[in-house]
Amino acid sequence: MAEGYVQSSTNEGVATVEFFHPSGNALPSELLDQLAHTIRTLGQTPAVRVIVLRSGGERAFCGGASLTELASIDSMEAGKAFFSKFANVINAMRLCPRLIIGRVQGKAVGGGVGLRPATDYCLATQEAAVRLSELTVGIGPFVIEPAVRRKIGVSGVSHLTVNATQFESAMWCWQKGLYNDVYQTADQLDEHVTDLAQKLAAYDPEAMRQMKQVFWEGTDHWDTLLTERAALSGTLVLSEFSQRVLTALKNR
Repeated sequence: MAEGYVQSSTNEGVATVEFFHPSGNALPSELLDQLAHTIRTLGQTPAVRVIVLRSGGERAFCGGASLTELASIDSMEAGKAFFSKFANVINAMRLCPRLIIGRVQGKAVGGGVGLRPATDYCLATQEAAVRLSELTVGIGPFVIEPAVRRKIGVSGVSHLTVNATQFESAMWCWQKGLYNDVYQTADQLDEHVTDLAQKLAAYDPEAMRQMKQVFWEGTDHWDTLLTERAALSGTLVLSEFSQRVLTALKNR
């Protein structure tokens, strides 16, 4: 894709999934579809033992939803369909029978924050700050909220949501449980991600599959829940407030 890509490669049982978009690694609909499809496919590939999820480039990890697409939503059906794509990615990661390691080199905003707690183990650099900016555009982080709350609790989610213009640091994320470890440089991060992935690839896949099911106990209702949340976001994005803000952002 001229406007971004999702690509994967597999080496000795470790599948690496990388997404990229020139607009701060934002995720338009097509990339979200590709990301969900790639994760589902790799989860059913016998040669794959573990998955590493990363983004391309050296700066932002994920800029969240495409503002251009958000501003173009003109019906509740279109809004629900768009936000459901984030739900599909989270559910694909949740249901994938392979453990997923998050490799996070930079900041994430909005929906991009939801990819991090949807991994099973997340490693980051000190540049990997987060911000839930949805309230500033008249919606809320409804679709990703269950995944984020599962890792950092209601207090953490409410803090990020209310402070919608404020980034919280990678160390804050580590203290809250969003990251399992934080490293000073991307080189150090890659060294530890590679080491962990290789170790996991040598373990029994059935034991890891069963362990992942234990990790995600209590989330069987997420197919329905996240679809309901997508419909809520799809309705709110049509409000006068949201349309005014999105138009201003698109035109600046």
